[in-house]
Amino acid sequence: MPDAALLARLAEAVEANFDKEVAFLADLVRFPSTRGNEAPLQDWMARQMAARGYGVDRYTLAEVPLPAHPKASPMVDVGPQNSVQVVATHRAANPTGRSLILQGHIDVVPEGPAEMWTYPPYGATIRDGWMYGRGAHDMKSGVAAMVFAMDALKAAGLAPAADVHVQTVTEEESTGNGALSTLVRGYRAEAALITEPTGGTITRAHTGTLWFRIKVRGVPVHVMEAQVGTNAILSAYHLIQALQAHTAAQNEAAKADPWYAAIESPLKFNPGIIRGGDWASSTPAWCEVDCRIGLLPGTEVAEAQAGVERCIAAAAKGDNFLANNPPVVEWHGFLADGYVLEPGSEAEAVLAAAHEQVFGRAMEARVSTAVNDTRFYGRYFGIPGLCYGPKGEGAHAFDERTNLEQLKKTTLSIAAFIADWCGTRPLAASGG
Repeated sequence: MPDAALLARLAEAVEANFDKEVAFLADLVRFPSTRGNEAPLQDWMARQMAARGYGVDRYTLAEVPLPAHPKASPMVDVGPQNSVQVVATHRAANPTGRSLILQGHIDVVPEGPAEMWTYPPYGATIRDGWMYGRGAHDMKSGVAAMVFAMDALKAAGLAPAADVHVQTVTEEESTGNGALSTLVRGYRAEAALITEPTGGTITRAHTGTLWFRIKVRGVPVHVMEAQVGTNAILSAYHLIQALQAHTAAQNEAAKADPWYAAIESPLKFNPGIIRGGDWASSTPAWCEVDCRIGLLPGTEVAEAQAGVERCIAAAAKGDNFLANNPPVVEWHGFLADGYVLEPGSEAEAVLAAAHEQVFGRAMEARVSTAVNDTRFYGRYFGIPGLCYGPKGEGAHAFDERTNLEQLKKTTLSIAAFIADWCGTRPLAASGG
């Protein structure tokens, strides 16, 4: 771990730069970087990193052969040419340390009705030590932390003694294809740190996620004779109830899982978007429901998909109309495996030591019932995937916010981790 003198230099640098870090985070939050709309922020990010002296690779998903990779997820509603990725690389001349990927996603989920927020969702409002805004917590605070952790080393007159790739990606909230694209493009390191807002814990495991769309058709009639037609919305509701029962059964089985046994109902099912019908006085002829369901680490994606399809088919057979007019299931986003970061990696030990130095307490582990990008690094490419970052509240909710004091300490913790993992050398001797 860094000695006390080095940690003090890094702490002084983080403190001196912190007003700039908060302003940087505010700028990030002010970009409404919802899915398909990330390019303006990524272009700004590319300029920010180029100005810091990094070699910058800006590319779109259309420039990477993602469809050929077995773990790419289908992008039905957004074209890959609209999804911009940025990799900013510090190259160490004659590297002597261990290389590192620092990664964060800049896509955010939709904000919903703005009038239901206390503060404007893209206003980056600061109150009582918290910054409010969509993405402030999930996960632009982590992006600010990793960028300014690297800045802290530079301000302290140091540079990593190994290559560091600072990556900002998209699609984390929908497919994970942004993270996968960086690996398909050839970026590798001896560890990857994803600075998701974990509140200073390490994510030991995350569940997988499937996205699918159920399409139901019906026979429209005037509502005055509804008994002779069908109602596609009610038919869809019948299928939703069946999927709720399917998920309950999966959660019973999860009680035997070594990582998730202690968590109540770790596999979550959510009908998240519903569209249907054309007229209030006509029985709806169509309905589409976009759904999300979880799966345990170790469950194959294809197995989980088959379970969903069997559930829907069985429920359809129990409905007089659907039995002869089966619904269609369309897979249109996440086809994501779960992942377990097995205890005992050297990268985790170095991060734990840095955390304890800064926070004065041991780094705790958590298991997550949501997915993150570590699976790509750890499960598919043999790169330890660490997920650790700042503290906040309200991911995907109204009044999302991040704690600024925790952001400062986390920035220092990450800087200390980089210094120990990569090693340091005086800036003048660092290379490009």
